[in-house]
Amino acid sequence: MPKRDLSLGEAARAIGVSADTLRRWDRAGKLRTHRDAANRRRVPRREVERLARGPQRAPAGGALSARNRFPGVVRSVEGDGVMALVEIEAGPHRIIAAVTRDAVRELGLAPGVPATAMVKATSVMVEREA
Repeated sequence: MPKRDLSLGEAARAIGVSADTLRRWDRAGKLRTHRDAANRRRVPRREVERLARGPQRAPAGGALSARNRFPGVVRSVEGDGVMALVEIEAGPHRIIAAVTRDAVRELGLAPGVPATAMVKATSVMVEREA
């Protein structure tokens, strides 16, 4: 008989996010978990399946490490000419990305919009959350 529930780490790997992200989602009510007899969080398989279909996954053909993704909220967008600076508050982190104004428009980025900063080397890419 297959396990119905996964540990937090197993669920995080299956979804493609960090265990810390799942803890935050649990506290925010975005994830349903329960505690086992040892008081460890357990994630129902149906929750993992629901979240694995969501927008937090990497695009097809691309896999990003969960530690490279910073889900948060856009705090400011400042543009001048072709470029714009997008500030994202991601938990305790504030990330500023230099992107084109076209990207800001196409993604619909504005203060208060959920977005994820994806960091690779010295580049920051921005993905709007649904």
